[in-house]
Amino acid sequence: MQNDSSTSVPSVKLNNGVLMPMEGFGVYQIADLDECRRSVLDALETGYRAIDTAQAYGNEQAVGDALAQSGLDRDQVFLTTKVWITNYGYDKTKASVEESLKKLGTDHLDLVLLHQPFNDYYAAWHALEDLYDQGVLRAIGVSNFYADRYVDLVKFNRIVPAVNQLETHVFHQRPQERTYMDKYGTRIESWGPFAEGRQGMFTNPTLTEIGQAHGRTAAQVALRFLVQDGVIVIPKSTHRERMRENLDIWDFRLSDQEMDRLRAMDTGKSAFMNHEDPETVEDFAN
Repeated sequence: MQNDSSTSVPSVKLNNGVLMPMEGFGVYQIADLDECRRSVLDALETGYRAIDTAQAYGNEQAVGDALAQSGLDRDQVFLTTKVWITNYGYDKTKASVEESLKKLGTDHLDLVLLHQPFNDYYAAWHALEDLYDQGVLRAIGVSNFYADRYVDLVKFNRIVPAVNQLETHVFHQRPQERTYMDKYGTRIESWGPFAEGRQGMFTNPTLTEIGQAHGRTAAQVALRFLVQDGVIVIPKSTHRERMRENLDIWDFRLSDQEMDRLRAMDTGKSAFMNHEDPETVEDFAN
């Protein structure tokens, strides 16, 4: 496979020593399997070497097909999936991971996350711990675990999550979660780094002005802010030119003053949902 990007994405070392690329390609909401397969192939050809999927996305098979068609060796791609809450419980979680392995066409996964902090996530975590011990999973982590549930999981279980994937963008920067994750050695990964365009992300005056100073777009500044602040990102696009644009953030640097301006944009509020709201829990349960 020919890589059409000269950009080199750096990696970070997780708390167990595994290296993970700081930028990957997300496939959330690419429900059409042919489109997902084509998008993953385009992303790999563009230069992405990390792919993030999930059982709930319904496209693991398409991701696996694209990886097989890419011609890349398995160890060249960092592959993440997530266990959905209906698959929580020790035996159900182990069985669901085995099913994900089959769909993805691999005998191991680089990272598996518990997708939501609801249902029997203790038993699900114990299953991931055992699969990690067996070498089936290179790293395990969580997604959408706010500070309280994250600390609960850390303090009463054997393995500290390597990653916590959270809604993270310039409007919602997660300082409380990051304080505790830094304390216990978990890396933060952003889902929704563009807030799906909400709150005028792509036309925001501050992002646009800073971008003009560097010859970049508002979207590139939004991504650069996160990675420069130590956040792993997984932007999604089905358009090859936008994939290139999202990957082209590693050859410029924001100044301390620019970073401070962007930090001041934090509203402390989700652009989507509050996982601590009982109605949110009811929605997931239903």
